[in-house]
Amino acid sequence: MSRKVAITAVDGQTGFLIAELLLREGKFTKAIDSICGLSMHPNSPKCKELEDLGAVIVEHKPGREREMAQTLKKTGCDTICLIPPAHKDKLDISLELASAAKKAGVNNVLLISSAGCDYAERDKQPRLREFIDIEAAVLASKGDPNTPLGHSPCVIRAGFYAENLLLYSNQAQTQGLLPLPIGENHKFAPVALGDIAHVAAHVLAGKGKHGFDDKHRGQMMVVTGPMLCSGDELAEAASQALGQKLEFDNITEREAKRVLAAQSDSDDSEKEYLLEYYSLVREGKTNYISTTAYHDVIGSHPTEPTDFFKLYAAELRPKKKVKTNHGN
Repeated sequence: MSRKVAITAVDGQTGFLIAELLLREGKFTKAIDSICGLSMHPNSPKCKELEDLGAVIVEHKPGREREMAQTLKKTGCDTICLIPPAHKDKLDISLELASAAKKAGVNNVLLISSAGCDYAERDKQPRLREFIDIEAAVLASKGDPNTPLGHSPCVIRAGFYAENLLLYSNQAQTQGLLPLPIGENHKFAPVALGDIAHVAAHVLAGKGKHGFDDKHRGQMMVVTGPMLCSGDELAEAASQALGQKLEFDNITEREAKRVLAAQSDSDDSEKEYLLEYYSLVREGKTNYISTTAYHDVIGSHPTEPTDFFKLYAAELRPKKKVKTNHGN
């Protein structure tokens, strides 16, 4: 049974990591015949690296749905991993990709969505809520007898990526602070991007008589990190990992916007997404963990916050002893 996978947005962290796992790890390379990476930036370093590993990189030009459908058909892909791109038109581009895959006769679809999208309110957290519309478009194909797309669907709602915390490495290194606009009381469970990539790789490589492995087919997998953390608990986990004191600084949303504008080169829509997720935390809508799907798919435990911070210790460790009084 062949498995030819197309992965969208491979120039982004999520798409790149999933593609890299499928191309490098033996248990996946045996199950996958070919990888086609779709990218709006086909000449990016990440795309070049994937090409060197054996992926075929194809330029993705939004607004040309028929052309994309023909491209997908030409690659012979039977499976698509749809990752909504970091782009102001994320919703339109994702809906177009879903429609193109449908026209191309792709059988299996894995959508990388976002945990919390179901708690988001359209007027307060529109960027988060977009994921509900994307999910609806992908899952609607399940009930369409005229298309194979959606016959074997799977959705992973990924929690808040712990890697987003690295945006504050400057404050961590120079001031010993972790500045987040999440309030004092509520918690969230950041998940390591590598954990999401591993779950996705297992789903994409898994096979059953209807497409994906029956253990994964039709699943809505909510995958968060294994530990609920307040800001103080997150800073404590970082302090343990770094062997140096880091303090949580509960900043305002206005301050958070300023920090993101200065320190993140992400698309503006991604900054909006982060600020919306922080607002969900402040509203108490992220006070849960969801690790059952991770355990079921991988068979082990997701990355603990202390282990995550150890991995990125060099980027976060204060460069010199800092005074812990915020006023100094």
